[in-house]
Amino acid sequence: MKTNRQIERIIVGQQTSDGAGVKLTRILGHHTTELLDPFLMLDYFGSDNPKDFMAGFPSHPHRGIETVTYMLEGRVEHSDSMGNRGVIGAGDIQWMTAGSGIIHEEMPKYEQGKMHGFQLWVNLPAASKMTAPRYQDIPASRIPIVELENKTRVKVLAGTFQGIKGPVEDIIAEPEYFDVEMLQNSELVIPCDPTHTVFAYLYEGTAVFDEKSKETLRTGEGALFGKGDQVSIQTAGSKARFIMIAGKPIRESIAWYGPIVMNTNEEIDLAFRELRNNTFIKS
Repeated sequence: MKTNRQIERIIVGQQTSDGAGVKLTRILGHHTTELLDPFLMLDYFGSDNPKDFMAGFPSHPHRGIETVTYMLEGRVEHSDSMGNRGVIGAGDIQWMTAGSGIIHEEMPKYEQGKMHGFQLWVNLPAASKMTAPRYQDIPASRIPIVELENKTRVKVLAGTFQGIKGPVEDIIAEPEYFDVEMLQNSELVIPCDPTHTVFAYLYEGTAVFDEKSKETLRTGEGALFGKGDQVSIQTAGSKARFIMIAGKPIRESIAWYGPIVMNTNEEIDLAFRELRNNTFIKS
């Protein structure tokens, strides 16, 4: 018999700015690290005012993590120390494994409308922190959408839903990353690995994610789920749109300073010493 996961904690993001002054909502961060292993950070950005985001994220380093950019609206141009350059547009996802180190920048390309999306940071285990950097740049056209009889739509960015596999592959955390849209008065059950951390963030509407407590999540609220092998979601008088992420915990020590996440403070010190000495890039 399947067991529904119940909400263990509701998490509300905090307004902040990052990069050169980009306004965003930080949903996950230092305050949730122990709860959300292997997920380190989740930012949501959404504005139609260019002053909120045009300064972008100028050149900066990463080591020891993966950064995942998923755009809902707008376009961001990226370039890096490996010579890669491209544009992430509406509906696209980029899964970057920083590994041993990469220096990159992400700058909005504003034309009109809203700049709207998420950036997720995923930790790497000690054995893989110094792996060679790589990208998976995946356009919206390659991302499958499963539409159910009740018109619920599940966009499968990573992992598998009802036998449909997402295009992000070969990730150590064995992630599932779904973007879900439900109409009013709908129900949905999402199976999940009982050993994985599971989190959802509601960015439009309202929904009930815990049939036992019947607590309604509202726009801008996230839920960390307890143990179980599926999540049950219901909508009533409002439609809902949310992302759901799941992944295998690492259960290792974390030393985190700015854009670099390692296992010890000595490794952090070494990374910044290498940045100063221009020996940070390994490949």
